[in-house]
Amino acid sequence: MLSVKHLIDTTSLTADDITQILDTARSFSEVNKRAIKKVPALRGRTIVNLFLEPSTRTKSSFELAEKRLSADSLSMGGATSSVVKGESLADTIETIDAMSVDMFICRAKLAGTPHKICEHTDAVVINAGDGKHQHPTQALLDLYTIRENFGHLDGLKVALVGDLSHSRVCGSLVPALKTMGAEVTLVGPPTFQIADPDYFGVPQTSDLDSVIADMDVVYMLRVQLERMEGAAIPSRREYNRLWGLDMSRVDRMRPEAIICHPGPMNRGMEINADVADCARSRILAQVNAGVLVRMAAMYLLLGGENNGVSA
Repeated sequence: MLSVKHLIDTTSLTADDITQILDTARSFSEVNKRAIKKVPALRGRTIVNLFLEPSTRTKSSFELAEKRLSADSLSMGGATSSVVKGESLADTIETIDAMSVDMFICRAKLAGTPHKICEHTDAVVINAGDGKHQHPTQALLDLYTIRENFGHLDGLKVALVGDLSHSRVCGSLVPALKTMGAEVTLVGPPTFQIADPDYFGVPQTSDLDSVIADMDVVYMLRVQLERMEGAAIPSRREYNRLWGLDMSRVDRMRPEAIICHPGPMNRGMEINADVADCARSRILAQVNAGVLVRMAAMYLLLGGENNGVSA
């Protein structure tokens, strides 16, 4: 059983919580290889997907995970909810809550929205990404992917490279990696760096070439053009030259080192096309892990035990 009722951020998770989610996700990997990819673990439970911001990977991943656990689900977006008619988010949540649902999955542009939802429902809430704040299931699927590759997380050296200041992936992955004993280095242009260098308690540099040869994992962050206010970088070409991952940099990585990216990718900007598709890339493995980890998180938060496959 997890130590938290909701999954709002990774800073609230203990190492035991994270290990339990990753182990349960691994048990669900066997389900995803079957011809009939379904278990009755959440049969009779109702889950509401409230996506107030566009999403392809996360939304489809949650919906698939819900179907594979046999949950009843309802998907709502900004344009299909009464929020567009002027109804407050609190009223929307309390209205849906009155229908006796068990869980809300929330994606929102504004940081803190999932936490606000918790104040208006007794149902479990999972943060599917809120503004620049956190994206905890993304961090968990990243940990799952890395652990599957190396067999452990403690002691690994991980560089997060790119748009640090706009990234909720950075906000959730750094604390989770630290909790599991990994060593994190942040790399990015001065205009994309974390304003308070002590916020995460990890080193930060603008020189990718000075650290790349020491890393076990090079995690490229998407440049979030939609969240920028003004020109934070000189040009796509200049960004790629200084902080993008091309084959010349890949050739300097450790032989066993891997490459991750949360998607969607700006090919030719933070990562070159041939790098994204090379043997070191674990980008599609991350996508697959997303379904497993979300199955595990929903199952455990709704009271399941470790082995969901036999539920």
